[in-house]
Amino acid sequence: MTKTWFWGLLVATCSLALAVGAAVPATAQSSSSEKPKATEIGVSDTAIRIGVIADVDNPAAPGVFKGSVDGVKAGAAYLNSKAGGGGLAGRKVVVDFYDSKLNPNETRNGTINACQNDLAMVGTSALFLTSVDDIVNCADQAGQKTGIPDLSAFTTGVPEACSPMSFATIGNNIDCATVSENPQTYHANKGSAVWELKQSKGGLHGPFLVANDTKDAQRGGTVGALAAQQAGIKPNQGTTVAKSGRDPQSAFTSVVQQMKADGSNYAYNALAPPSALEIREEAQLQGLDSSKIRWECVSCYGNDIVPQNAQSFEGETQSLNFLPFEEASSNKTLAAFLKYVKQVGGTPDQFSVYAWTATLAFAAGVNAAVKADGVNGVTRPNLVTGLKSLTTFDAGGMFATRSFKDAKPSACFVMVEVHGGKWVRQYPTKKGTFDCKPSNLATIKANLLAG
Repeated sequence: MTKTWFWGLLVATCSLALAVGAAVPATAQSSSSEKPKATEIGVSDTAIRIGVIADVDNPAAPGVFKGSVDGVKAGAAYLNSKAGGGGLAGRKVVVDFYDSKLNPNETRNGTINACQNDLAMVGTSALFLTSVDDIVNCADQAGQKTGIPDLSAFTTGVPEACSPMSFATIGNNIDCATVSENPQTYHANKGSAVWELKQSKGGLHGPFLVANDTKDAQRGGTVGALAAQQAGIKPNQGTTVAKSGRDPQSAFTSVVQQMKADGSNYAYNALAPPSALEIREEAQLQGLDSSKIRWECVSCYGNDIVPQNAQSFEGETQSLNFLPFEEASSNKTLAAFLKYVKQVGGTPDQFSVYAWTATLAFAAGVNAAVKADGVNGVTRPNLVTGLKSLTTFDAGGMFATRSFKDAKPSACFVMVEVHGGKWVRQYPTKKGTFDCKPSNLATIKANLLAG
């Protein structure tokens, strides 16, 4: 895949991340024997339609978010296999795909089509979703502007993140109540930085690289950098070092030279995997002993570039908010994810995980609505109420536990590291587990919306 400007924005989405729904979603049944009927746009007596809007067909990055489409389709196939093939609330789950094509107009067309055809938007992965008017003002079956729930795989811009219809799988780092304040309040997981410091002798210090291709990208990367610095990792070259996804390897020459001068033993990389490879290869070219550096990437896991350049990525670390794919035997939902993504013709990656998890969260929200109002209580307002009741959602234990009642990211994480081209769990050591200490979640005050 060609490395273009959009990579920085894409990576920013990854750096943000980190009673119903604790188990694998099953079809909830009402206390009566009522038969399903049409109750809402996208809900008939036999089907529940969901729309996935994702950037796939485009010349700049062909297939960039195909993983999100695969994740939703896999989730639907999984749900339809449950309850004797009864799907969800006694209906089959049907997926409508709207290709946003890295295009603002196509993105808006997707939201309009979803409003007209689907109960909810699930697994949304559109970098140019800059307006939510069509989402918030979407009319329901009765003609009321109740809005359409948006269970996105991730959000990039503030408008989508702060929409009242937004239920992002990985949560949002910005506290939307503080958008108009200076500084704003942000939340991010600093657990991996705390763990990294405990492994070091004498502390960690080095550059924090973030993407400057868009304001959203730079903000997302900066929040992650500030969380690590709050944990105690010291920046050597200013709070952050901004680079573009279009930069060649030579753009990292001065960064590596300064690392050598500073005696840096850490590097945070909120750029894309190709840029992570460039700085590692530049370090090797300049004779920097990479074995003495803790290299942390926010988006390298699951990318083919790592095994294809195993020597260059040796020792690279990453914090995950889902169980590593290598641990399918430890979790039934993870095993199902890998099975059904393959079944729909996809390849597991971070975006298919997020979209799969969004689909299971959607199912848990529907189940909560059915529990409260019966199989014919499946409406958009009831779905919103059901989603807000998910206070310990973990997608059957494969995802970092978080509450959909608020928009904060999870306090849970897993640390993995590259050895011989393969990702290996480092912490917690037991397979199938997360570190979920509440203290992992950092609160940051910063003015990152200026200009």
